[in-house]
Amino acid sequence: MVYSIEKIKEEIRSAVAKALGQEIALDKIEIAKPPESAMGDFSVPCFYLAKLTRISPNQIALELKAKIPAKGAIKSAQNIGPYLNFYLSEKYLAKQVIKEIEKGGASYGGHKGDKEKVMIEYSQPNTHKEFHIGHLRNVILGSALVNLYRAIGKKVISVNYIGDIGSHVAKCLWALDKFHKNEPEPTEHKGQYLGKLYAEAVRLCEENEEYKKEAAEVQKKLEAGDKYFIALWKKTRTWSLEEFDGIYKILGVKFDKVFFESEVEKPGKKIVAELLVKKIAEYSEGAVIIDLEKYDLKKFLLLKSDGSSLYSTKELALAKLKFEKYKIDASYIVTDSRQSFYFQQFFKTLELIGFHKKTAHIPYEFVTLPEGAMASRKGNVVLFEDFYDQVVELARAETAKRHTDWSEAEIKNTAQIIALAAIKFAMIRTSRKNPIIFDINEAISFDGFTGPYLQYTVTRISSILRQEAAKSDKAKAVDLNNLNQPQEKELLISLAQFPEAISQSAADFEPSHLAQYLFDLSHVFASYYESVQILKAEEKIRQARLSLITAVRQVLTNGLAVLGIDTLERM
Repeated sequence: MVYSIEKIKEEIRSAVAKALGQEIALDKIEIAKPPESAMGDFSVPCFYLAKLTRISPNQIALELKAKIPAKGAIKSAQNIGPYLNFYLSEKYLAKQVIKEIEKGGASYGGHKGDKEKVMIEYSQPNTHKEFHIGHLRNVILGSALVNLYRAIGKKVISVNYIGDIGSHVAKCLWALDKFHKNEPEPTEHKGQYLGKLYAEAVRLCEENEEYKKEAAEVQKKLEAGDKYFIALWKKTRTWSLEEFDGIYKILGVKFDKVFFESEVEKPGKKIVAELLVKKIAEYSEGAVIIDLEKYDLKKFLLLKSDGSSLYSTKELALAKLKFEKYKIDASYIVTDSRQSFYFQQFFKTLELIGFHKKTAHIPYEFVTLPEGAMASRKGNVVLFEDFYDQVVELARAETAKRHTDWSEAEIKNTAQIIALAAIKFAMIRTSRKNPIIFDINEAISFDGFTGPYLQYTVTRISSILRQEAAKSDKAKAVDLNNLNQPQEKELLISLAQFPEAISQSAADFEPSHLAQYLFDLSHVFASYYESVQILKAEEKIRQARLSLITAVRQVLTNGLAVLGIDTLERM
């Protein structure tokens, strides 16, 4: 185990158990944070120990205090009422924590896991629709989860599952063929063009029942292999996929495997037919369903009454494909919370058909703008490219204002990296269980709980280190015993919490935990930077403090990388 806050807690628990002098499960010893720093760094409430010993909590705290020596991370122990409070050794922490960070480098914070092989499915855009900012939360959340699970030692296969068939495709192709067949093909923004056709088709089908039937007929023709519509589908599908690839390139997102709904449609129908034969599924008003009423999950629709496939049809085949072909131990599916009930139905169906595999839905709430919600079917979406360009321009203007001597190329490159940090961090800092109202000006700010603020903290540390390096290129001996200030101990304790921030974020499927940790660390560093001299300190103290802030930079850089955010030397 790397030296971390959990290791420190183990030392405290072991010291308490040894002082108690009787057998006790170490995990029963609770460790809390005192309300004030003057009261210690960690505190053990003695109420549980009092029950074991039949001695009052105050008395047991007093007795244990005298039996706990200064050793390792423990500098001293004091009793305050029913609490046994521990003060940590700055010198010991400095040597252990900084040594671990220097040794781990870019890999510090992660650890070797149990080699479980997991598949994380995310993004899942639909072709023939526009890629808007509502899709961003899924991509950014999913990518961060992939990085988190790799950091804790899992073997991860990252996958995308693209909806390239279905009623939405049929409606788009129907509108294209019926109303725009003889128009020139677009030469750019082809995916956006298809999205507008889809919104037009939805509106027309809602207004005219005959149009609705015509669009449904196109779907049947597609599933039957009609040559004309298959050719039109292939061509327009490529338009969407090329646009998606461009967006993923901007976001720095890569998938190990891409699945398509079109690949699993026929296998899905075959599975539904088998379920009918086995009498697990049944007909209901011409459609095929599995009755889940007794599980309070209503009826689960597997096939439309006209024989057309549904998302569930294909999902059955996809689940089988994932586990049988890729030999995974678990499958995690990232989609928005509107699909939570669907996945409850789907997982119960898998259970009923004897498919007992570890699968889970990772839901998240919506992204809206201050002016309101968006919907592709209504056509009132903010397109990713327009949104991205707007954030880049804000970052470019701010960078140009700060650095009038920079070249346009450096300004542009810096602005793009800052813009992505603003977007990604704003999508991650909020718990996936809560909705996001995305405010561009707030996200791009260099102050507060933002990606650019964290980038600026790294840049500030890099600037300090460059100034020191300019004095001499010779390596200096470092005595970490010179890190003995209260603010330095606070910073060291914060650094030691990084591996647990990674582990807990992965366990809860919550990159927001890591985002909060990185912000808190930056805040502790800012307070430290304001309260002590670094470059003007006496030589031995300066070298020790430079080692400390170098460790801070490493942890911030590592944590941001897990969130998919790059850092900058200058900004």
